[in-house]
Amino acid sequence: MPGASWICRPCLIRALRPLNRWHTRFQSNAAATSGPISPALLSRARAVAAEHSQLAQKLTNGFDARAAKKLGEITAVVNALKEWEKANESLTELRTLIHDPSTDDELRSLASDDMASSSEHLNQASQALTTSLVPKHPFTNLPCLIEIRPGAGGSEAAIFAGDLLRMYQAYCSRQGLRTALLKYENAEGVPESDSPLSEAVLEVESEGAYGVFRCEAGIHRVQRVPATESKGRTHTSAASVLVLPSFPSGGSAETEDFDDPESDYYVDPKEVRTDIMRARGAGGQHVNTTDSAVRLTHLPTNTVVSIQDTRSQIKNREKAWQLLRSRIAQARREKREEEMVAMRRSVVGVAKMGRGDKVRTYNWGQQRVTDHRSGLTVHDLTDVMEGGHTLEKVMESVRTWLMERDVEALIAGDETDGGK
Repeated sequence: MPGASWICRPCLIRALRPLNRWHTRFQSNAAATSGPISPALLSRARAVAAEHSQLAQKLTNGFDARAAKKLGEITAVVNALKEWEKANESLTELRTLIHDPSTDDELRSLASDDMASSSEHLNQASQALTTSLVPKHPFTNLPCLIEIRPGAGGSEAAIFAGDLLRMYQAYCSRQGLRTALLKYENAEGVPESDSPLSEAVLEVESEGAYGVFRCEAGIHRVQRVPATESKGRTHTSAASVLVLPSFPSGGSAETEDFDDPESDYYVDPKEVRTDIMRARGAGGQHVNTTDSAVRLTHLPTNTVVSIQDTRSQIKNREKAWQLLRSRIAQARREKREEEMVAMRRSVVGVAKMGRGDKVRTYNWGQQRVTDHRSGLTVHDLTDVMEGGHTLEKVMESVRTWLMERDVEALIAGDETDGGK
C-alpha cells in the first residue's frame, strides 16, 4: 500500500477496518462463542445489559429508589460487557486482517504483532466480566466473628488453637483491621487469654472482614513435635475455625431489620431460653460470687451460646445475643448453599468445602503450609504464623478458588435453567 510505511500502526490498522467490516460482522458471532468465556455467562451478561437499559429508561420518567438501587448494582456488569465486546471486536478484526488474502503484507505483519497483546486484553476482559457476574455473598461487607476450637490432639490441639488465634490477631494488626476478643476460655472454663484455650471468639470489627476471612473456615491441621514429647516424635493435631457474620446490635443501613422474620438473622425471642448462672471455674474473687454468666438456647435448632467473660450480666447477655444471631444466620445461609450445590451437582461436579473439611496443613518440620482447596504450598511457616504476607498469599489463593467454584455453580445453574 503506497505510503503505508510512514503511517502509525493504530492508524494503519484502523484505516483498513472499513474495508473488512463486512467480514468482521460475519465472524463476530462465532468469535463471541469461541472466546475465553462461557456462552452461558455471556448470555447472562447480555440479559443483565438489557435489564440495565430498561431500568435506565424507567428512571427517565421519574425517580424510583428500588430501580435506582438495582441499576447501581448491575452497572459493573454492563461496563465489563462493553469492555469485553470492545476487546473481542478488536481481536476479531486482527484475525480478519491476518487471514484475508487481500491484506497488505505489512498490515498483516502489524496485525500479527498486535495479536498477543489483544488476546491478553480479551482474557483480562473475560475475567473481569466473569467476576462481575458472580453474585456477591450477602455477608461480604459485614464484620465477622472467628470461632476457634481445638479438635483431635489433646493439649497440643489446644496450644495450636491458641497459635491460630494469635496468627489472626497478628494478621489483623498488620492489615489495620480492628479486633476485639469476644470470648476466651481454657479447658477449665476460665476466661484467661494466656492459657491453652477450649474456645475463642475473635470479632473483627472492620467492614468487609467477612469477605476477607470467609476463606478460613474449616479444619486446620498441625504436624509438629509437641513440647511435651520426650522422644521427638511428630504428632498430628487439629483445630476448627468457623467464620460467622457479625451483626451490629441494632442493625444498620447495610443490614436488614432484626425484626424482619424474612431476614437471615431474625431470631424470635420467644424461641430462646435464657439461663442465668454463676460463672464456673477457678478465677478472681468475683467469678463465683455473682450470677453474671448467660446461656442462650435457641430451641428450634438447639443452638447454645454461653458467655461469662465479664462480671456484668448485661454485657454478657449482649455478647451472647450477638453470637447467637451470627450462628443462626450462618447456619441458614449454609443450608441454602448446600441445597443449591445438591441441585447443581447433577450438571457439573461443583465442590464446596464446609466447616468439617480439612482445609490446611501446617508442617513445622518442613516449614511448610499447604492449602488443600487451592493446592498452594508455601515454605515460610514462620511468616504465616506471624500473620505476614505469606498468609495473605495463601488466603488470596483460596479466595480465588472460592470464586472459581462460584463461577462453576453459576454456569451450572444457567445450564440447568436452560434445560428446563
